[in-house]
Amino acid sequence: MTTEDISFTDFIASSIHDMKNSLNVQVNGLETIADACRARFDNDTLAALGPIIHQAHRMNANLIQLLSLYKLGKSIYPVDIAEQSVADVIAETLLHNRSVMEFKGITMDVDCDEGCYWYFDRDLVTGILLNALNNAYSYTTDKIRIAARIEGGFLELRVEDNGRGYPDTMLQSDGMAANKGVNFSSGSTGLGFYFSSRVAQMHKNGARQGSLTIENGGAYGGGCFVVRLP
Repeated sequence: MTTEDISFTDFIASSIHDMKNSLNVQVNGLETIADACRARFDNDTLAALGPIIHQAHRMNANLIQLLSLYKLGKSIYPVDIAEQSVADVIAETLLHNRSVMEFKGITMDVDCDEGCYWYFDRDLVTGILLNALNNAYSYTTDKIRIAARIEGGFLELRVEDNGRGYPDTMLQSDGMAANKGVNFSSGSTGLGFYFSSRVAQMHKNGARQGSLTIENGGAYGGGCFVVRLP
């Protein structure tokens, strides 16, 4: 294969893969330093590390989302819709975020029946939850809630926080305004919303299709990230 046969997007995808691997090494190193700080009760250094580790996790999640979207666009992503324990998926997602939540003193609450099972792609839906948690982490005061229930032939997953909620401009467009450009003041590219919406819509059952919506209220009166899968 010659250089001319390789598209620019293929080069970008390969570069993203390399960056993700390097970032994983850095994240593991930061977590090791954080564990050492805990062991010697160095709370000042631990507090300074918290936001850095959160941003590293967020960047890693963004790179994974980009690679997933690239593979979906090329029809080479191995989508695997299978029966999953919703409670287990939530537990694994929270475990991945446990350290950064502890840094900020965030209380996590889960409302999901242990017997709740549904059909979906485990990795992709985990990606949705990680994105929702990263978003909630940035805006919550000190509480985040994940709730799951089956209603009307859909699995509804909700990630709620007790922050100030979504602005009216985003609510009026169901969050799609976040997909249409870069917000230089906040640094948001809308990638997380686009990824989550795309993954939700990929889940279909007959004429029914998954969806992503946002709202304010919920158990804590803040922002609510809501995904419904048929």
